[in-house]
Amino acid sequence: MNLRDCIKDKKRIVIKVGSSSLQHKETGGLDYIKLEVLVREICNLRNMGKEVVLVSSGAIAVGKRAVHLGKDDDPIAVKQACAAIGQARLMMTYQKIFSEYNHVCAQILMTKNTIVDPLNRFNAHNTFSELLKLGVVPIVNENDTVATYEIKFGDNDTLSAIVAALIDADLLILLSDIDGLYTDDPNQNKDAKFISVVDELTDDLMQMGKASTGSNVGTGGMNTKLQAAKIATVAGADMIIANADDMRIIHRIMDGREYGTFFKAHKDEDFYLADYVENMEY
Repeated sequence: MNLRDCIKDKKRIVIKVGSSSLQHKETGGLDYIKLEVLVREICNLRNMGKEVVLVSSGAIAVGKRAVHLGKDDDPIAVKQACAAIGQARLMMTYQKIFSEYNHVCAQILMTKNTIVDPLNRFNAHNTFSELLKLGVVPIVNENDTVATYEIKFGDNDTLSAIVAALIDADLLILLSDIDGLYTDDPNQNKDAKFISVVDELTDDLMQMGKASTGSNVGTGGMNTKLQAAKIATVAGADMIIANADDMRIIHRIMDGREYGTFFKAHKDEDFYLADYVENMEY
């Protein structure tokens, strides 16, 4: 049996989409066509009986555009204000599109405290469980409006892996501006070779995680994606890194086709999510 055939049987899936994948490069405005296809793909998975959680970046970028801010070096208070504006706009857009396909979405905003504090973690787990039981698609983002350095996850690659671990997901799909894992940065080295399957995350592979994807919109490079793979796989979830250029890649991945880099799960019974999050370094 092909390694990827098992993907067809996955029941609980976390999909992460980065900021740069949801916007027009030229203007920074939301790409409604890509958003619509993304939502349609998720609704189709729901119609197949699968549970789906979407981790979506983009609030700060959307907020900046709304108040006509262009630069990237804004003070933290400005970014937090933009997050408040942008998160509302982003969710309004998602709700509109999900309702067109007769599905319901919900917003969950998290910080490190959501995981580190036992009561918060318990409540978050229960909320996810109830939403999924109701057939709702939770849409997760970091709570950038209140998150400061001490309580930030840092990027949504890490956040999506933590969500996958929290809800015992079967599969994590990271959609970004790259096709998957290469032996070197393909933008810098034309001889870089594509890696289709990672059976085990070795130290050598982790060293390949140079933090550069060609995107200046989000915060995650390949390094954060490999860290996410580490969290997801020890928590028992398979993971795939794939290109978000065409959102229809989601159903192609779910069909077991050869898209992106496949990271095989190796569940570690000694892995404790709260301890890992508390000791995370950036």
